[in-house]
Amino acid sequence: MDHAADAHRTDLMTITRFVLNEQTKHPESRGDFSILLSHIVLGCKFVCTAVNKAGLAKLLGLAGETNVQAKDQKKLDVLSNEVFIKALVSSGRTCILVSEEDEEATFVEPANRGKYCVVFDPLDGSSNIDCGVSIGTIFGIYMIKDGHEPTLDDVLQPGMNMLAAGYCMYGSSCTLVLSTGSGVNGFTLDPSLGEFILTHPDIKIPKKGKIYSVNEGNAKNWDGPTSKYVQSCKYPADGSSPKSLRYIGSMVADVHRTLLYGGIFLYPGDKKSPNGKLRVLYEVFPMSFLMEQAGGQAFTGKQRALDLVPEKIHERSPIFLGSYDDVEEIKKLYAAEE
Repeated sequence: MDHAADAHRTDLMTITRFVLNEQTKHPESRGDFSILLSHIVLGCKFVCTAVNKAGLAKLLGLAGETNVQAKDQKKLDVLSNEVFIKALVSSGRTCILVSEEDEEATFVEPANRGKYCVVFDPLDGSSNIDCGVSIGTIFGIYMIKDGHEPTLDDVLQPGMNMLAAGYCMYGSSCTLVLSTGSGVNGFTLDPSLGEFILTHPDIKIPKKGKIYSVNEGNAKNWDGPTSKYVQSCKYPADGSSPKSLRYIGSMVADVHRTLLYGGIFLYPGDKKSPNGKLRVLYEVFPMSFLMEQAGGQAFTGKQRALDLVPEKIHERSPIFLGSYDDVEEIKKLYAAEE
């Protein structure tokens, strides 16, 4: 890479420019979707700044019960939730918001209402904040059908009906990965510009990977197919090299690595949690959407993940997602079990 030349580039593809370019492919578009995405991007920038300050805030005594003005300090996940709720409502383009932090869905009042439903986890992996591990925001977007009052049924749809999905990872760099239904693109925040720049165009997951990612602490409670699959990762029957285990415990970080390097991410159901731990609407669906758009697969142990029809907004599901061939192997094990 020619760093000197790179430093003088003036043709940077920002996420705003990218979204506007995509908009021109739809002559009927009025720009509503672009405006909604720009508000999501703003929320991501805000949360990125808050995450970067989290350690310092604690160090400087600013993250106690109250601050010097006697105002309550909010935990980062609560703060992130408020940031996204306010950003999405103020966009004037949303009608229903479903957040991991809120028990009930938020229905936007008619004066600020638009035609999009956004489902999101404002700060996934927030238990990892204090040890500096990558965390992130996950989101998915649906559109309601014209001419009716929004209801929960507008978000309780299969994931294949999503218009767009993405995540923003707050780690060594701040990376936003987005799909609007025609491939997957990654953008990295340039702090000096305050802009997300296209750094990973048209991401394609390798057809087969060398990494598996799972919490092996739950192994004694796994079902047969999951146990057999993990065993085959460690001791391949064909004598090939075993897969490497990588597990961060932050879904955004684990899925991001899987997307770029290939392999498989597993969060199966087990005896303690038959439905797994991950929530369908704002974790399983967006990540499955991105995986399929990048050429991978997502499977629940019973069906294609995006075909699931959730009945509750915080419903959970097992999930196996990643490289096409790796997911195909676990599908065969479940088929054999049946």
